[in-house]
Amino acid sequence: MDAGGVTYMLFEVIIAVSCCLGNFMVVLALRTSKHIQQPTFCLIGSLAVADFMVGCVAIPIAMLVDGQMRTSFNACLFFSCVVILLTFVSVLSLVAIAVDRFLRVFIPLRYKRTVAQRYSWLLVAACWFTAIPLSFTPMLGWDKQETLTTSVNSTIVCKFIDVIPMSYLVYFNFFLCTMIPLLVMVLLYIYIFSIIQGKLRERPGNSTQIKSQKYLKKEKQLAGSLSLVLGLFALSWLPLHIMNCIVYFRISTVPVSAFYVGIVLSHANSAVNPIVYAFKIQAIKTAYLKIWREYLLCGEENQSQSNQTTDNNVSSNSEAGHV
Repeated sequence: MDAGGVTYMLFEVIIAVSCCLGNFMVVLALRTSKHIQQPTFCLIGSLAVADFMVGCVAIPIAMLVDGQMRTSFNACLFFSCVVILLTFVSVLSLVAIAVDRFLRVFIPLRYKRTVAQRYSWLLVAACWFTAIPLSFTPMLGWDKQETLTTSVNSTIVCKFIDVIPMSYLVYFNFFLCTMIPLLVMVLLYIYIFSIIQGKLRERPGNSTQIKSQKYLKKEKQLAGSLSLVLGLFALSWLPLHIMNCIVYFRISTVPVSAFYVGIVLSHANSAVNPIVYAFKIQAIKTAYLKIWREYLLCGEENQSQSNQTTDNNVSSNSEAGHV
């Protein structure tokens, strides 16, 4: 393995560890918070689980399907589809979050009356179960088996680009399942901000309107934070998709090192999200601080008490010896 490959592996390991630790904290924070009952935070939890699995599943598999193992064609294709799966879960979770935010602002009263916790879990399940057939489409025949001289049962050096066709990555993965949802989400957030901004310009005349404005300010702040998550997702994934388009349409050649940078950037998005949650979403920040106080500081206090008890025992034994 050359120096570039070693550097790529090192960055992937660092990102994988960061994904696991950061998103585990997000899931733990949401689990200990009452906000998990709200659909948006339930969907953020789903996104955090997907990001956690990027660290513990997708990145290790991505390194293996970069020519680091020999396997059958179908097995290589299956592992490559698993890597794609978590991307689709992230996209669908972001779409569901945007739609949920839109409904909270567009029909706030009806939303509060009709939306229950069961609705949240149904949305999460819909995201995951919809992502499965989308990501495993190559296993239904949209693969590169015809370009390989070996049979299906023979062993090959497993490489993602040797089993997943570029036409699938460009037309299906990027144009249909990434670009269109991104455009829809951008339009939804623009509409959300325009509605909120228009209502905030109105001067409150009574206590009900004052409460409504406070509610809208919170919605605007949370929508701003979630749109930042969306923006980072786009910035992280678009370079890799654009490079795939350049290669597929034969616009120019793209160095292998550039693809490695694009892959690392796309994976880094899953490590950055927990940081955004901590600094931009007050409910998760509060839950982080609660965990810090209850678990970490309690551990330090218990250790301090244990040391103090040990010192007292030693002192008592010393006094008994002198007697």
